[in-house]
Amino acid sequence: MPHADTLTVVHHDDTKTRYTDVRYQLIRDGIRIWSDEGEHSLTDILMTHAYRRGKPKN
Repeated sequence: MPHADTLTVVHHDDTKTRYTDVRYQLIRDGIRIWSDEGEHSLTDILMTHAYRRGKPKN
């Protein structure tokens, strides 16, 4: 799974949700995100922006 230091999800209504230090998986219905707060599953996404600043943490 890809790792992102910052992951921004843009929803169909143009709102944005930002996550930090996450793993994510793009799926047919949207995106799954794993963070320190747990697993999130979003289906109303328009696009995502993922940024990495170096090697992912193990």
